[in-house]
Amino acid sequence: MNKKAERGRATRDQLVEIATGMFAEHGYEGTSIEAVLRAAQVSRGALYHHFAGKEALFEAVFEAVELDVGHRMAEAIAGIDDPVESLRAGCLHWVALAGDPVVQRIVLIDAPSVLGWQRWRELEERYGLGMTKAALHRVAAAGRLPTRYADPFAHMLLASLNEIAIVITRADDPDKAMRDGRAAAEELLRRLLPEVG
Repeated sequence: MNKKAERGRATRDQLVEIATGMFAEHGYEGTSIEAVLRAAQVSRGALYHHFAGKEALFEAVFEAVELDVGHRMAEAIAGIDDPVESLRAGCLHWVALAGDPVVQRIVLIDAPSVLGWQRWRELEERYGLGMTKAALHRVAAAGRLPTRYADPFAHMLLASLNEIAIVITRADDPDKAMRDGRAAAEELLRRLLPEVG
């Protein structure tokens, strides 16, 4: 049984990995189940054993990408004890991740429309939005923000960062857009949470 479960898990992981690359390169609409099956060299039955269809496969890809983003964000803020500085570092790292074509296409462009707003928001509560809320509650616990603003600010801040990330992904000059976006994000955060003392 264990070997069968391991093979099943390996097949599922392979499908998610291959679909991630294809969704990132061609988008959700431009990627067919048939293309994923050919690239993974598995049967339609093997895919449907793990996923109810293309949308379910995309959701698994989205969650895998969000988990990876979460790990990268954790690395970016590791060792930063001050909650405001930790929030600032995390936000700026998120803007930098806008340069990653996988994050661009799957998280920022396709996920809201493919998953639908309600499901996308439920998942975001576990990932980007949830992390932002937690960070702002730490800021509030440190006395740097009224607690009642933590959740609303999380929505506003993440919306702002996502919007600048999309601007970066669509820019004719992505390097300039990245520099300008980071500078604007830093200024927004400085004004939102001014330094004390």
